[in-house]
Amino acid sequence: MEKEKTIEVLNTLIIINNDRIEGYETAAKETNEYDLKNLFSQLASNSRRFKQELTSEVTKLGGQAEEGTKTTGKFFRVWMDVKAALTGKDRKAILSSCEFGEDNAVETYNDVLRNNLSDITAVQQTLINAQYALIKTDHDKVKNMRDSLQEHN
Repeated sequence: MEKEKTIEVLNTLIIINNDRIEGYETAAKETNEYDLKNLFSQLASNSRRFKQELTSEVTKLGGQAEEGTKTTGKFFRVWMDVKAALTGKDRKAILSSCEFGEDNAVETYNDVLRNNLSDITAVQQTLINAQYALIKTDHDKVKNMRDSLQEHN
């Protein structure tokens, strides 16, 4: 197991959490609806915790944790901002944009767990699996909220 590769893999997950933090802070600002503000605050909080746990692992390896976001994360935020402005802060549009970001997070965690197990320790694998389970739960919350709007229309 190469230390540099392990740090790279962990940083991939840190970046997706940076995307989620920034995206959900933006989403919380874009809505005046109390339940959405609470949801988005909770999702951002989860990612702040995940980032801290992953950063701790990177630090133990003597590496530097990523501070930035992915281009796709920036695209997600810009797209959400534009869509929110165009739709007059439409609840369904905001949730759809958030689900797009959640799909990206789930896919990133899934890719790491499918393709990089030889690059991480058993402890890191357990940590990442636990985070992945919560990311999937967060994704499903957003999707279910969005889908419930379609049923009422």
